Amino acid sequence: MSGKLGTRIRERRQELGMSLARLGDAVDCARSYLSLIETAKKPPPNEDLVIAIEQALMLPPGELVELARLERTPGSIRQRLESFESRDRRLQDLLKAGDLDQALRDGTLRSLIEHPDAETSPERVALPLEVPLINSVAAGYPSEFTDLGYPARIADEYVRCPDLADPDAFAARVVGDSMSPRYLEGDIVIFSPARDASEGKDCFCRLEPDHASTFKRVFFERNQVGEELIRLQPINTSYPPKVLPREGVAGLYPAVSVMRMVG
Repeated sequence: MSGKLGTRIRERRQELGMSLARLGDAVDCARSYLSLIETAKKPPPNEDLVIAIEQALMLPPGELVELARLERTPGSIRQRLESFESRDRRLQDLLKAGDLDQALRDGTLRSLIEHPDAETSPERVALPLEVPLINSVAAGYPSEFTDLGYPARIADEYVRCPDLADPDAFAARVVGDSMSPRYLEGDIVIFSPARDASEGKDCFCRLEPDHASTFKRVFFERNQVGEELIRLQPINTSYPPKVLPREGVAGLYPAVSVMRMVG
């Protein structure tokens, strides 16, 4: 947006056939200073002078004032504003063209919503991701999963999670106290299938063969004959661990965030 104020002043002045000297006389300002503003070699002047120029050029009230305020805004903030303006223009184009279904199928719509500046800036500005809360209705963990091994992205309730880009992330409420004191009953924990389930991670665990699920800290071990085992360890020492063969665990989804009500 840098330089738009000067460009707009010059364009309007030329439309009116007005010289810099004449504009300078109208607003009681030196022609040389106005030239520097038009070429963006000087920062925007004070707001009183901007309003005076606006009036002299017979522009709608506030047009130049808004441009001046934007140019005074730090560059990083201007970049974000530009990215959202670009996103809005793309969405409007899609609406006019009636291509929303195709945009949904090929991922364009998700890219615009989750990363509005993906096509124009190397630094993405992501909107908070809406994560499905998969056990918001039933008391206890769900047993229905998609063929891909993670819960379907359909739920009666969603939570917003900033700083997370995994479209397959999901959330679940903690039931019971086996993971206390770190996780309390009623906490909402967000899990990301895209993260690696490494040693000592707290994971949503999908178990075979009945598709039961649980929330535990995981450790990878081997028995005396070298077979791979997974130990599901409660944090609360009142509960015993559960050790399963590797094939007895269908999926491990690491916890990445926890939300807790206060009071």
